[in-house]
Amino acid sequence: MTSDVTATTSSTPDSRVRDEIPALRIRGLVKHFGAKPAVDTLDLVVPSGSFYGLVGPNGAGKTTTLSMATGLLRPDSGQISIHGVDVWSNLLDAKRLVGNLSDGVRLFDRLTGLQLVTYAGLLSGLTREVVVERAHDLLDLLDLDAASGTLVIDYSAGMTKKIALACALVHAPRLLVLDEPFESVDPVSAANIRDILEGFVTSGGTVIVSSHAMDLVQRMCDHVAIIAQGRVLAAGTTAEVRGDSTLEDRFVELVGGRRTGEGPAWLRLS
Repeated sequence: MTSDVTATTSSTPDSRVRDEIPALRIRGLVKHFGAKPAVDTLDLVVPSGSFYGLVGPNGAGKTTTLSMATGLLRPDSGQISIHGVDVWSNLLDAKRLVGNLSDGVRLFDRLTGLQLVTYAGLLSGLTREVVVERAHDLLDLLDLDAASGTLVIDYSAGMTKKIALACALVHAPRLLVLDEPFESVDPVSAANIRDILEGFVTSGGTVIVSSHAMDLVQRMCDHVAIIAQGRVLAAGTTAEVRGDSTLEDRFVELVGGRRTGEGPAWLRLS
């Protein structure tokens, strides 16, 4: 079950034109690592203004897809556009529209938190005056102001995730792509991050979140796609995809592989 869901348009002419163009459109995307297809003729449409969840088992192709969609990894074939801008024909223009938090990508961790966010903003073409103001705002928003002078290498895993999010947000992108943004983040920080992301979407931005937390995706995202073996198995609004069951049950139904039973006798203690 796949669907191209049209975003709800707002009342102004400019935003109507913007919303008719998907925040992200992927057509026939293919990527091989050796003989193995990591992404296999994948199609996906992310409506502008949506909070979009991307879920799938380990090795499904989620990270590879997002890396290609944000210009970090060149596809073997296929088309990717962000707000109508072809990513691989106009890479710099496309990257200006995106804030990216990639799972496992190394940061310049010999910089302090404030220096790292400032550096990210300067790379995006912002003036130093604007960058410094935004960096302080983001550090305060993410409860990192007390650690602004600490080297990122000395941050905890959760703090590192939050400083990477600040770097993704500093240039005020139209599309925010987050790969496992809540991994290693404590519940209070996770709630604060959700509030920030919901505010970003409410103000007209689009968020794509890749996550294994089905309950979180079901509560947070208005659209979702289930990916396995490099292909989209289902996509649409969260209500459409999960149907009468939970998103987790629908996921297991489509992906398969669940084992039932009590296990070997020696593992049962009573």
